[in-house]
Amino acid sequence: MKKILAFISLLFLMVACSSTEKVVSSSSGSSSSSRGSSVSRNQTTVRNIGKFQVDSNSYVATGKNERIQFIVVHYTATDNVGSIKELTSSRVSSHFLVLDEDDNKIYNLVPLEQRAWHAGASAFRGRTNINDTSVGIEIVSDGIAREYRPDPNPYHPYDHYVDYKPVQIEKTAQIIKYVAEKYNVPARNIVAHSDIAPSRKKDPGAKFPWKELYDKYNIGAWYDESDKQTFMDEEKFKATSIREIKDELRKYGYEINRLDEWDKESKDVVYAFQLHFNPKNATGEMDLETFAILKALNKKYPD
Repeated sequence: MKKILAFISLLFLMVACSSTEKVVSSSSGSSSSSRGSSVSRNQTTVRNIGKFQVDSNSYVATGKNERIQFIVVHYTATDNVGSIKELTSSRVSSHFLVLDEDDNKIYNLVPLEQRAWHAGASAFRGRTNINDTSVGIEIVSDGIAREYRPDPNPYHPYDHYVDYKPVQIEKTAQIIKYVAEKYNVPARNIVAHSDIAPSRKKDPGAKFPWKELYDKYNIGAWYDESDKQTFMDEEKFKATSIREIKDELRKYGYEINRLDEWDKESKDVVYAFQLHFNPKNATGEMDLETFAILKALNKKYPD
């Protein structure tokens, strides 16, 4: 009788274990670079659905990708209390929050597999509605200093923006590095909110140190100085039409109209580009240096 009971118990255990199986898939080789890598991650394989067996091995699709394609950096434009209240409301949210505190905490507000509401109407590199395919990082900062906010000039200069604390930049860099490596996010897809919504947003602003993240943490995209100097050609710049320059901005990823003029919408895009790649010369006006940086970036990142 004891042998029969033991056999029945073993049978029930085998049936229970066969319903689902947690597996870890690992790629052959990995890279520590945040500009694109494949790493191990967990996935759940279903074994049975109702009375039917699910075969996950005979036919495996190759046409697939990760939900997370972009990392978007923001500032909150308010203090810690206001940021927490807003980002835990039912109106907006982000995956991560970096407070204005010298501590060792990073706050995860939305699970990475879920969609946060941080990007709004947005587009970059041919994709729209970036909330669907991104991770959002909010950093507590006033962004533009309060005394400069009434300035009627929509293109605030570098000195109007507030400095970030070094620990905020370190935390943000570690978040970006983690997410970029986990989901193989391309360098050009690590962007500012202003990059994807240039007529609405200016965050994370001119004081966010994109070059430091590139140099120190191997994160994101940046141009080579030698290429920039090659394109610092006044005659070539003057001979390039507005439409051709807009094509270069579009090639890098920005959404911009095809009008043969620098209208307000187009200047917004130029300003967004400058905030990211030429922040101390952010004016909204296309100039030789901005043109040379744009050309250098498209040379370095042709795809």
